Amino acid sequence: MQPDQVTVVVLKHDGVEYRRWCGRLAEREGSLIVLEAKFHTDVTHHVLGEIKSGSRLIEYYWLDRWYNVFRFLRDDGSTKLYYCNINQPPVFDGQVLTYVDLDIDVIVQPDYSYEVLDLDEFSKNSETYCYSVEEKVAAAAALDQLIRMIRSRDFPFQPIKADTAANAF
Repeated sequence: MQPDQVTVVVLKHDGVEYRRWCGRLAEREGSLIVLEAKFHTDVTHHVLGEIKSGSRLIEYYWLDRWYNVFRFLRDDGSTKLYYCNINQPPVFDGQVLTYVDLDIDVIVQPDYSYEVLDLDEFSKNSETYCYSVEEKVAAAAALDQLIRMIRSRDFPFQPIKADTAANAF
């Protein structure tokens, strides 16, 4: 593994691995970890459709927050969309970043319109996996915080120079 390579491991609430990929550590400041990544295989998403191999994104994780934000990039480096996950705060050991997915997702378009997804999946899985009251409250608070950030254009929901992102990796 390269020194700046990070493996991301996504778990379901029962600890079963759901997804795994690698990215490059671009920044670490306080609780914020920023990775640059590319899809290595084609992925079909139930809302986004086909995500082609080679698609690039910038991933924002906070070790003390119950969400993360993925900024999908176009070929010119401009923002295609944001994809946000509600999850337990990640754990990072310097090489592997692991988090438990709590099902709720938010898709944000470049014009900052957004759609909350999978609330039904969260409700179902909260019963299946016996989510604690604290987890349910934290997930709801995280969703509220994300929506406030989107509406007020707080970091990382800010315009990015296409040439900066295009040359990043």
